[in-house]
Amino acid sequence: MFNFFKKKSEKEKLENQFKKLMREWHDLSSINRAASDKKYAQAQEIAKTLNSLKHEVA
Repeated sequence: MFNFFKKKSEKEKLENQFKKLMREWHDLSSINRAASDKKYAQAQEIAKTLNSLKHEVA
């Protein structure tokens, strides 16, 4: 009920950042290929971090 008082975990922050980068990547993919590739590379780095966090917990 009072989720707006709850702080986001590191995993939630990374997931939101990943989603944002993938959205930007998609938007840029038809406009500016170089910028699109940079966004995709950043998103992949975050994906690796999320994957390592997932394996540490398990």
